[in-house]
Amino acid sequence: MHFIKQLYHFGYQQALSCLFPGLIFITLALTQVVSIPGIPRYDVILIICLVIQFVMVKTGMETMDELKVITLFHLLGIVLEIYKVHMGSWSYPGESYTKIAGVPLYAGFMYASVLSYMVQAWRRLDLKIKKWPHFFWTFPLGAGIYLNFFTHHFVYDIRWILTVALFVIFAQTIVYFKVNAEWYRMPMSVSFFLIGLFIWIAENISTLLDGYRYPNQGDTWELVHVGKISSWFLLVVVSFIIIAQLKLIKGDGFIKSDKKSGEHNLNKNVL
Repeated sequence: MHFIKQLYHFGYQQALSCLFPGLIFITLALTQVVSIPGIPRYDVILIICLVIQFVMVKTGMETMDELKVITLFHLLGIVLEIYKVHMGSWSYPGESYTKIAGVPLYAGFMYASVLSYMVQAWRRLDLKIKKWPHFFWTFPLGAGIYLNFFTHHFVYDIRWILTVALFVIFAQTIVYFKVNAEWYRMPMSVSFFLIGLFIWIAENISTLLDGYRYPNQGDTWELVHVGKISSWFLLVVVSFIIIAQLKLIKGDGFIKSDKKSGEHNLNKNVL
């Protein structure tokens, strides 16, 4: 019963952290069946996303500093979307007044919602990171992952090299999180994979709701290829590095040493 209670509380906190992406799913579903005359669907989605973001900041669910980081990831996402649509990786077939090079501006909010989830989860689960790698390693890794999404169309796809480097760099990194006053821990690389897996599931929901389409989904919906999990896995690393740098600047959420941090008081449960 204790395990069920803990699992329920953990799931509840995760659900609250997923508020932004959850509302985007609801928006995609509603705009499929309800249309506003004179306003294309993609533009309605953009307006709703802007309102959601405004309300989250206004109510204190996100701080201005967190909004700045989320906005940065939004912009990185838009640049990536423009490139991928140009290369034919996927498309946004609907009409829109707010399209840039074939990409509706709401698309950036799908990336921003991932960072919003991480910010919320960090706060709600009181995340603590032990042995976070030095900036000397994390910055080149994050930059290499992001650039590989562009360069693999022309040169060798080094995602598996980057994945191996990731496991090496984060081999000793542990994330601690609190559930009902009890501490649990998990290898950082495992948490990256799990988040990437759930984003892949979310991507299947998004394409099912016609948020965008892959080439093989032109006439009828098909499951997004499982190989995309590796892409989301790596993109999660980029987003988490961005958040971690903000937290490092603020000196929040990192265990520097066992004695000073009181880490010996943390429950050693391992998930």
